Amino acid sequence: MIKVLIADNHPIIRMGVRAVLDSANGFEMVDDVSTTEELFQKLQIVTPDVVMLEMDIPEMNGIAALRKIKKDYPNVKVLMYSGQSEDVYALSAIRAGAFGYLSKASDVDYIISAVKKVSEGSMFITNELAQRLAFDEGTKKPRRFFRKLSTREIEVLKLLASGKRNKEVAQGLNLNEKTVSTYKARLMKKLNVDNMVDLLQQAKALELY
Repeated sequence: MIKVLIADNHPIIRMGVRAVLDSANGFEMVDDVSTTEELFQKLQIVTPDVVMLEMDIPEMNGIAALRKIKKDYPNVKVLMYSGQSEDVYALSAIRAGAFGYLSKASDVDYIISAVKKVSEGSMFITNELAQRLAFDEGTKKPRRFFRKLSTREIEVLKLLASGKRNKEVAQGLNLNEKTVSTYKARLMKKLNVDNMVDLLQQAKALELY
């Protein structure tokens, strides 16, 4: 039996996922929780094979919760799911250690196959999302997702990710500092972040360093 714990703050979603897994053979629902506080309290008591973790669960964001699970409960596998933008969030989740990413817009049948695959220690990603993210099924790693970024933006992002300050980036690329600031603002907008910490996290997700 595959033991599953659902972490989502929407009761209807929890009920729906539970109903889908209960209707299939080979699954045991150990519990469902609505916050990260409840999640980590529950993990002290039970040891699920798979945690289905909603990206926008309250209190601690999904990526931070994922990292804490990886650190404190390394044998528990995490399947992230969300209604948020897939292009960036799926990469971030996988790079942070999730065994898969499932969009809330996916077909219900995917829930069963996703949990089974993740429980076996394999990576799960839908075919549609694989095509959009250029996910390499052979190496089980996401390829670089540069389609949104210009060549110059990639150069600026690489230097920022390596720890360079605006002035050093400007000198390295023969630009003025104000131009570098403009590129940084564009990068934040394109990667859907609003601070440098998140920008660098996205750079890591995009395998820039």
